[in-house]
Amino acid sequence: MIDSNKKLKRMQLSDALQVYPSPEAAMPPRGGWVRGIREALGMTQAQLGARAGISRQSVQDFERAEAERRITLDSLDRLARAMGCRVVHALVPEHGTLDDLREHRADALAEALLQPTDHSMRLEAQGVSAAERERQRKLLAEALLRGSARKYGNESRLSALRAADGKDYGPLLAFVRS
Repeated sequence: MIDSNKKLKRMQLSDALQVYPSPEAAMPPRGGWVRGIREALGMTQAQLGARAGISRQSVQDFERAEAERRITLDSLDRLARAMGCRVVHALVPEHGTLDDLREHRADALAEALLQPTDHSMRLEAQGVSAAERERQRKLLAEALLRGSARKYGNESRLSALRAADGKDYGPLLAFVRS
């Protein structure tokens, strides 16, 4: 049940993120969004300050802070509302979807888990073929996607995982022992 809840939440977030452009397309204008929108609306800093209930100097300071990426969300929201806008705050995957991010992370983690064992086995002339190593990496990545990376904290948990899904994780047990 928990697994399906996580998957549902991921699907809902992925759907919500579809309306946002790619991170490259959403780059702020030179000088920041506040300044860009204020100028596009034909407002001076003094006019925006009057609408926001702050001084012209504060507007200038906030615009500089936004351009330097150190403005607070509260200040940004205050200025946006004074211009008839809303702040839309979202974390957007740099490439692909949330599922793509999870798969990439699982692949990278599986590779990191296999690397030390693979290296040791090759030094002892016990290495496996490239095809077998790739099979093990894919199996481990799939297992990571099904559960939590915390499951790989000790041998008994990995053994239980192997028994539960009937798959052979090859030299992973040697890695977990170390």
